[in-house]
Amino acid sequence: MKLAMLSVGGGPPEVGVVRGARVARVSASAPSLPSSIFEMIADWAAVRTEVRQAAESAQTLPLADIELLAPIARPAKIMAMGLNYADHVAEAGLERPKNQVWFSKQVNTVHPPYAPVQIPMSSEAVDYEVELVFIIGKRGRHISRDDAPDHVFGYCVGNDVTARDWQRRTPQWVLGKSFDTHGPFGPWITTADEVGDPHRLGIRSIVNGDLRQNSNTRELIFNVFDQVEYLSQAMTLEPGDVIYSGTPGGVGVAMTPPTYLKRGDVVRCEIDELGAIECRFEDELLA
Repeated sequence: MKLAMLSVGGGPPEVGVVRGARVARVSASAPSLPSSIFEMIADWAAVRTEVRQAAESAQTLPLADIELLAPIARPAKIMAMGLNYADHVAEAGLERPKNQVWFSKQVNTVHPPYAPVQIPMSSEAVDYEVELVFIIGKRGRHISRDDAPDHVFGYCVGNDVTARDWQRRTPQWVLGKSFDTHGPFGPWITTADEVGDPHRLGIRSIVNGDLRQNSNTRELIFNVFDQVEYLSQAMTLEPGDVIYSGTPGGVGVAMTPPTYLKRGDVVRCEIDELGAIECRFEDELLA
């Protein structure tokens, strides 16, 4: 199932199920259901059948006629994996990590999949990073690798937008990764049962029509289930937590010369079977 958060005609957020080029308005069809994907995830076993039934009878609209919102508006945690594709490690001139490299993105980075992204006034080195994003579906601590698949709700496409100049100022990457709007993801969540094995998906980024990153999730150094096992040793994973799993080679900072995003650039991030997000980059404006 492909679950989306959407707005129709500027109206309030609602849940929809995407089928091809149309979306079924589940919230409008079954108002007794939770009004957000975040709430549904925590009680998915109980509501899954009703969501599916509501999607069968609901009004459908063309995707082109609605606004897609971030699938999870206020996740409790956004964790992100660094240096997790061998070609990206090589282009960064670093050694293959022996341990997983983690940082957090703050909740202010959450952004819709097609909305404009800010180029901050305080940065001159904004870069793109296409990533497989997965959403935690079941609470857990000290989760074994064998049990990890049961804790993943679904998958989507993300862009771990990064202010490289801020990232390089300190060994801690949080600020460079946490500017407003710098975490667009979506366009919807494809549930894990529909995806099956997530480690076989083509992953790409395209800047102004130019293919920049082109890899496959089978190339992850630490795969999704390794990540769940490792993270859960440190923290309790909760339903709705958002995890960025790492980016392949081809980022702007590694080009010769380094090529950063500028006003008007359009970045499209694609993952096979999960869809695509596409954002235009615009200068930050003072409120």
